[in-house]
Amino acid sequence: MALYKYLRETWKKPKELRRELRDIWRERLISWRKEPSTTRIENPIRLDRARSLGYKAKPGFIIVRQRVARGGRKRAKARAGRKSKHMSNKLDLETSYQVVAERRAAKKFPNLEVLNSYFVAKDGKHYWYEVILIDKSHPAIIADKNIRWIAEKQHRRRVFRGLTSAAKRSRGLLNKGKGAEKIR
Repeated sequence: MALYKYLRETWKKPKELRRELRDIWRERLISWRKEPSTTRIENPIRLDRARSLGYKAKPGFIIVRQRVARGGRKRAKARAGRKSKHMSNKLDLETSYQVVAERRAAKKFPNLEVLNSYFVAKDGKHYWYEVILIDKSHPAIIADKNIRWIAEKQHRRRVFRGLTSAAKRSRGLLNKGKGAEKIR
């Protein structure tokens, strides 16, 4: 088997890691909690997943670890009078935590474009995702024929228009045939 296949299998079964790796992972999560919610990192933690989503180790590609708080997302409490049926402050968003993480990373780096993202870790309070960002004005990106499409005008701010794969999945566009009856 190739290296990426071993990496993928390790991430599929994180509970079966040896004790030494579990201790390292616990220390890593503790240090991540102390970091800011948006942190630029040098190398991806999940190299196999990053490469499968389009990451290349070349100038113009940037990896950001984004932290998102878990739990129910609520609207602020209404200050003035309301009908009792309109007093609810629960807010069920259509977007997933992953899409929220992508949008927050895009707001933090406004000159970069979000390519994709993937899950890294979770604990009782947070989810962590790594977001792949691309500098669309970098000469290495403009010269690369496989990724230069992201520098075109119609792909600007694609994360806010629901065009990343995580957003398409939460909108129900990537699971063809699931949940929908087939028309004959």
